[in-house]
Amino acid sequence: MGPLYEKRKTDFYYRTDKNFSVKLGCHPHLHHHIEFVYMIEGHSTGYADSAAYQICPGDIFIAFPNQIHRFVTTEPEKYMLFIVGPDIIPEIDSLIGSSLPETNLLKNADRYPELVGLLYKLAGVCNESDSRHRDIILRGYLLAFFGKLLRYVPLTKLRSGETQALKAVVDYCSKNYTSPLSLTVLEDKLHINRYYISHLFGDRLNIRFNDYINSLRVSQACRYLRQTDKSIIEISELVGFGTLRTFNRAFIKHMKQTPSAYRKNSGSDTYAVSLPV
Repeated sequence: MGPLYEKRKTDFYYRTDKNFSVKLGCHPHLHHHIEFVYMIEGHSTGYADSAAYQICPGDIFIAFPNQIHRFVTTEPEKYMLFIVGPDIIPEIDSLIGSSLPETNLLKNADRYPELVGLLYKLAGVCNESDSRHRDIILRGYLLAFFGKLLRYVPLTKLRSGETQALKAVVDYCSKNYTSPLSLTVLEDKLHINRYYISHLFGDRLNIRFNDYINSLRVSQACRYLRQTDKSIIEISELVGFGTLRTFNRAFIKHMKQTPSAYRKNSGSDTYAVSLPV
């Protein structure tokens, strides 16, 4: 199955499952956000790009922006899941955006009680009924958490020009995916060589350009299918597919089911929680 690009509408998302009711497992996806999981009980396999990690109790798994990642549930889990937009912590945005972790798993993170304690503080803020100054408190805890986490997770610096080019391409695509897009269009609009753009997708995102654009469109189509009663033909046109046949083929490739089947099953879909919000 091809990775799905998630266009998230919120800069902070938190979910916990302490009752083994919602599996962590989800389809391959990527987004502009930082995603991290703290495993409380149970085990899962986490994938980041081409690397696989066994996530055990006490571990923290983290995926940086635009890293393809997914989870496979191997037994019932209790976990805390956080998805954070880098824009709300600009103090580290440039560092996160220009680096990748040497490993996406911090084993035995619970040996650092101050680090794990910050996760519980973040969760506590999310569960509070008093929303006064909530964003300020969240930002403070997030800065403290990443400040400590990055002590224990070594980073690999990416080439500056490559990082800027990738950001420009991803930003343009996320804003214009409903219009006709090709490598030639991007070359004309961004003044970046189309062969270099193709290289960025293959080398950095491990995905072909056309598959990436289709994943943006399929992601939006999933929203329409879940949240509206628009016809499948109308949705196909709204998200930028030229023909219904092309839409169906791309949707099946990414979601392993037809659009009509997805709409029918979305209420009970095991993976629905991992799809764009």
